[in-house]
Amino acid sequence: MLGLMKGLGYTLKNLTREKVTYDYPNEPLPLPDRFRGIQKFYPDLCIVCNQCVNVCPTDCITLTGKKNPDPEAKVKKVIDTYNINFEICILCDLCTEVCPTEAIIMTNNFELAEYSRDKLFKDIEWLDQNDQNVRQVNKP
Repeated sequence: MLGLMKGLGYTLKNLTREKVTYDYPNEPLPLPDRFRGIQKFYPDLCIVCNQCVNVCPTDCITLTGKKNPDPEAKVKKVIDTYNINFEICILCDLCTEVCPTEAIIMTNNFELAEYSRDKLFKDIEWLDQNDQNVRQVNKP
């Protein structure tokens, strides 16, 4: 009987505590300032230097460029394709650190749940539209 009273007392004491759970889909989770989420890519800022591809420890980034059709332009190459395979990406933030034009930035978006592994392969259009919770507001 004493054990039952102890258990009931513990339960009643914890009923008045503040809740620590979140109503996730309806209420955003509080994320730390240095949270590393999915990348956002600005194709108009990319100079096709391949530094992001070279620094990637998992080789999940593919980048191709072609010669600029305008011979008088300052940029020699223009971007053709940019893909990230999020199946093997570890969100290490190295690609954003080495980018000289800040064409790649990390966002606070972290939802990549898919039913198929093929859908984790994201292309340039998807990465350009990934603008949920962009941390840096000084981008175009």
